[in-house]
Amino acid sequence: MRFVDECKVKVVAGSGGNGSVAFRREKYVPFGGPSGGDGGRGGDVVLVGDEGMSTLLDFVYARTIEAERGEHGQGSDCHGRGGEDRVERVPLGTQIYDGETGELLADVTAHEQRVVVARGGKGGRGNIHFKSAEERAPRRAEKGDPGEERELRLELKVLADVGLVGFPNAGKSTFVAAVSKARPKIADYPFTTLTPSLGVVEIGGGRRAGGTHFVVADIPGLVPGASEGVGLGTRFLKHLERTGALLHLVTIDPGEGRDPLKDYRAIRKEIAKYSEELAARPEIVALSKADLTEVKEAYPAIRKRFKRAKIDLHLVSAATGEGMPELIAALWQMVTEGRRS
Repeated sequence: MRFVDECKVKVVAGSGGNGSVAFRREKYVPFGGPSGGDGGRGGDVVLVGDEGMSTLLDFVYARTIEAERGEHGQGSDCHGRGGEDRVERVPLGTQIYDGETGELLADVTAHEQRVVVARGGKGGRGNIHFKSAEERAPRRAEKGDPGEERELRLELKVLADVGLVGFPNAGKSTFVAAVSKARPKIADYPFTTLTPSLGVVEIGGGRRAGGTHFVVADIPGLVPGASEGVGLGTRFLKHLERTGALLHLVTIDPGEGRDPLKDYRAIRKEIAKYSEELAARPEIVALSKADLTEVKEAYPAIRKRFKRAKIDLHLVSAATGEGMPELIAALWQMVTEGRRS
């Protein structure tokens, strides 16, 4: 499925039905009086949070979303049926902006959270409401009000407890696959993931077994110059804003001629340039691919370099599981502290 994290859509609520002008025509009831019913209310356009969704792709193909209009009133005091609401589901983390003013209208952060983005018009009153001592046979009724119509901009920022960052081929996708049931693309050559990947890490068997869980998001596209839009740049940096903590993976890549500490500082520089508040989030740094001989042999020297920079460096292998329990425990402690604060 194609990942879409920003789109524009027009929403049109249903108009209210018109009130009716009618009179009773019953045998043996002379001068029966007015009997025109009210028009039905127009339907609302509603966006509902859905934890099972991960993209705004559906809205790319449905550029206009319309709710049902209310039915007109009828004679014999029959009121028109109200129009049905148009309900569309959106992934958690969707922010809803007014397309003209740029105002943030709502932030969808909970499953089944409902946001009415366009309200249906009120139905018009029938002539039964206008009867009086002076006007016993009113021949007037109200028209229904038009429904709200507006342009919206939807922007998705993934919700996760931990944001996973690092250079391409640092082992992020392998890490997500090892700690969760997510299955991102994994390859043995340098490439960058093109979409954020979410994985649920279960603690103590997860909620079904009486435990708990936290969510890890692999944030792609972070390379030097990302804060200025280089590569996938700011398109995915924004997703880090919704994470409570960071896990920064570094590794040795002789083929690319990269250095773990320089890689770390390069990514940190881009994060800080994008947002100082984001750079201040709690962070754990780990050297991945410990199953490779050259990585394990180089770890002591690399750890000393990071220690001089006042950074504690973990050693892990998602392939063999080495160091993973300790890292997961450290992440869970960091997530727990973040949730409390």
